[in-house]
Amino acid sequence: MRKGLLYFFLSLSFVVHGQQAAQPGQIYTKAELEAKRKDIQDAINETEHQLDEIKKNKNATVSQLRALQYKLAQRQTLIGNINDEIGNIDNTIVTSSKEIVTLKQKLEILQVRYAQSIRYAYETRSSYDMLAFLFSSSDFNDAVRRMKYLKKFREFRKQQVDQIRQTQNQIQHKIGDLNKEKEEKDQVLLLQKQQTQALQGDVKETNNTIQSLKGREAELMREAEKKRVVVARINRFINDLIEREMAAALKRAEDEERKRLAAEAAKKPAATQPPPAKPTPGKPQPEVAINTPGPRPTVKTIPRPDAPPLMLTPTDVALAENFEGNKGKLYWPVTQGSITEHFGTHPSPIAAKVMVDQPGIEILTSANAPVRAVFEGTVSSVLTVEGSQMVLVRHGNYFTVYNNLASVTVSKGQHVNTLQNIGVAANNEENLPTVKFQIWKANAKGSPIKVNPEQWIGRAR
Repeated sequence: MRKGLLYFFLSLSFVVHGQQAAQPGQIYTKAELEAKRKDIQDAINETEHQLDEIKKNKNATVSQLRALQYKLAQRQTLIGNINDEIGNIDNTIVTSSKEIVTLKQKLEILQVRYAQSIRYAYETRSSYDMLAFLFSSSDFNDAVRRMKYLKKFREFRKQQVDQIRQTQNQIQHKIGDLNKEKEEKDQVLLLQKQQTQALQGDVKETNNTIQSLKGREAELMREAEKKRVVVARINRFINDLIEREMAAALKRAEDEERKRLAAEAAKKPAATQPPPAKPTPGKPQPEVAINTPGPRPTVKTIPRPDAPPLMLTPTDVALAENFEGNKGKLYWPVTQGSITEHFGTHPSPIAAKVMVDQPGIEILTSANAPVRAVFEGTVSSVLTVEGSQMVLVRHGNYFTVYNNLASVTVSKGQHVNTLQNIGVAANNEENLPTVKFQIWKANAKGSPIKVNPEQWIGRAR
């Protein structure tokens, strides 16, 4: 049973790691790999600090397990990043070694050519030979040319010496760089070994936590099922809110279009109106209503067939496009935290028989942590759901949802800027500060859809 639980957990953690790993074939520079390693290590350090806080609460074993899952996935990502660094250093070492071989070959050729010029100079070293070379000129111009030749020959020998020295310096510099790269590789290999040992410790700690939860399996299954029902109810509630927002936007567009058509009709000259019919003698005429409106004009509501009702103005279109353009670079809703619940449908880590449909992510953060808008937009709704406050911010046809807030500092209809504080994080059922963050997208047809926030937020805090 213990091996089965460990296998299940490791499978889940590797799935998480797969979601965060780099795309196959993606190449990073040395500086990018080092920066990425630092970011991952910072995330691990934050998680370890939060785990220390969790352990103070003896009943918070579920959050402890989730934090350990996040830490283990980050540790796996860190080891993968270190492996990429080692590969990068190996490639640099190979390149430097080839450059050193090429420079040594060049140095040998330069030395051979210089030796040849020295031998020639030695053979013609006497002043008599030099004078004979000059006085044997056919005319004055020929003598000048021979003088220039001798000068060029001396300059050529000097250039040879300079090239030899320059090449020798390049070889020494490359050898120094190569030695530094080898030392750096040794340091990274040591770090890899340390992280591998730490990973083994994380696996052991996680397995022990799973075993400690085994005795509370029935209780935890009930809690997981209860949470699943609550999540589904909130999910439907948010869906209804967005649909009502779409319907209201569509109605506003229809009203504006109707007013525009009515204003255009009022501008038409009276001469274009048909003359009244002449009465027929001897027959009673029906009463004619004055200013009776004609048929209501057809309203064209959506400028593009594929545009949702929330994309009817240039401002909304630009905001949505800007939001999409920052995919993978959005700020976190809190400055510090670790993801303890991932997006999508997956088995509960505490009760494998219970499937959890998570519409967003849950971030474990610090007590009284300020919650901030990840992007500029307009507050669509502020309300209380399941005992905690929730804020919806609209970004064109996108919505960001900030749930489980203890207090809110914004109001409906208010414009918010990126990183503007909108509230304070509340505690979850285990009395730990947690923020539930979601991203929804409204479509032209059908219900709004949920997207994975982990694919939208970056590492920049």
